[in-house]
Amino acid sequence: MQKIDFYIGIMSGTSLDGIDVALVDFSASQPKLIASHYLAYTPMLQADLLALHQPDFNELHQAQLVGNQLAYLYATATADLLKKAHCQADQIRAIGCHGQTIRHRPDQHYTIQLGNAALLAELSGITVVSDFRSRDIAAGGQGAPLVPAFHHQVLRHPTVHRVIVNIGGISNLTNLQPDHATTGFDCGPGNLLMDAWIKSQHDVSFDRGGEWATSGAIIPALLQKLLSEPFFHTPPPKSSGRDLFSMEWLHSKLAGNEAPADVQATLLALTSHSIAEAIKQYCNGVREIYLCGGGAHNHALVKQLKSALPNTQVLLTDVLGIEADWMEAIAFAWLAQQTLAGLSANLPDVTGARHACVLGAIYTA
Repeated sequence: MQKIDFYIGIMSGTSLDGIDVALVDFSASQPKLIASHYLAYTPMLQADLLALHQPDFNELHQAQLVGNQLAYLYATATADLLKKAHCQADQIRAIGCHGQTIRHRPDQHYTIQLGNAALLAELSGITVVSDFRSRDIAAGGQGAPLVPAFHHQVLRHPTVHRVIVNIGGISNLTNLQPDHATTGFDCGPGNLLMDAWIKSQHDVSFDRGGEWATSGAIIPALLQKLLSEPFFHTPPPKSSGRDLFSMEWLHSKLAGNEAPADVQATLLALTSHSIAEAIKQYCNGVREIYLCGGGAHNHALVKQLKSALPNTQVLLTDVLGIEADWMEAIAFAWLAQQTLAGLSANLPDVTGARHACVLGAIYTA
């Protein structure tokens, strides 16, 4: 193993379910996933993170404590990954760690991701690159999504118009049109609201395969009310998160007498509709759509997307050589590689930044 070839990517996204960690080999033209590991958040940590999305008493102190806790979890997940791969810390060039977003307000020129990268470098003995969004925001961008730059690097086809759709807590797309600049943006809520609603009704983390949503019926008036949110009608570049699409936002749209399964069916329709309409409006002529993220396994959601986008091939990114479940973790390993090489990794046509930037803050081991 060559030290310069191996990076680790750590992703903990808007879904607040846990930590994805990927060990990636960049020695060839295409990244190779060597090993992967998942570490679930405890219910207490999930509650603490949710609480930090809203102003509260002593929130600065609590944020620092949670950031430290996350660093220990990231270090544990990294150690478990290295053990799986029979690899040592000194064989890894760097960790790319997204951190846990608790506020994303590009409209106010800031974004906050917790994780204490300095502590993670100390605990792991590996150089850590973090805080990828802030530099793009400083240059006038949204700071997100950042993964389209990775899609551009490894998934673009010279003659076939592709769209990559990531369905995590928030859904976003990357438009890879031949002979055109790569574009991309957040479409709206992915799994975030569906997960939160089923948790509130049945105390389970997610609707496996969309089965509960399928048992209900879409409420047309509610769907239209949800889709009236200005975000859906704002042209890109744009990004979003729990700052907008929260349970408070959902409850503000409910009459209160809806059948819970019907609300779930409507939330699934919201996700599928917002993705499909974004593709129709901004990705005209697309021939191939590839899905990644947890929502790619929601069979009911995928079925609706296929119905809304006929005559377009809809598959998982697995067929392109990058597993759907590990796309973002691999991407953050790549982002760390770009940072250490002094190369820009934002796409101004995606984020709206005034210029390309070298992203991230480096904490040497």
